Amino acid sequence: MADQHADRTDRAAVRDTYDRIATHFATTREYAWPEVETFVETHADRLETTHPNTVGLDLGCGNCRHAQLLAAKVEGPVIGADVSRGLLETGRKRATERGFDVELLQADAAELPLATDGVSLAVYVATLHHLPTHRARLASLDELARVLSPDGRALISAWSTAHDRFEETDSFDTTVEWTLPGGETVDRFYHIYTPEDFERDLEESILEVLEVEVSSGNCYATVTGTPN
Repeated sequence: MADQHADRTDRAAVRDTYDRIATHFATTREYAWPEVETFVETHADRLETTHPNTVGLDLGCGNCRHAQLLAAKVEGPVIGADVSRGLLETGRKRATERGFDVELLQADAAELPLATDGVSLAVYVATLHHLPTHRARLASLDELARVLSPDGRALISAWSTAHDRFEETDSFDTTVEWTLPGGETVDRFYHIYTPEDFERDLEESILEVLEVEVSSGNCYATVTGTPN
């Protein structure tokens, strides 16, 4: 019980960090990642042939740049979920300005208030590595498996030791400074994965892994839900 309490406290600290930097952070996240564009293009059309009301999920949505991509490709609703209310507000502003629909949800990735098997296409990008404990990271992967339909697809990414800014060869925890206008710095937690440990966590979860690769210093995995 004490470990669970500490885990939630650590996750709340991550939420508070992103609430603090949300507005400035969102201004630096304009464009969808190419890897996400490729994933959505590859899988959206396939899913639409079998799921005419495909539900999209951008988990850790931030300013909804990837929710916008999903909204352009799926016929059903798109959910943008993030633990930071401040980031959700930047997503709401983007959706209003760009004219796309997204249902915004404040939620912890390790405890999703979403129905089982309800999501057909999901992106969980640049978020897993911000969860501050191994327990929370695994719980979030299992939660993604739970909400993803058995023939749905999701893309997961995490920062990796393969990035050229790191010299370490083992997975490690660190903080990376964010500099606000005016010069104030805010530390952001990261768990930096080795590609092997990234795959190991995926294998430990109940997700079914279809493909794993390293691109631009990030580990990526395409996964599907657990068959009923």
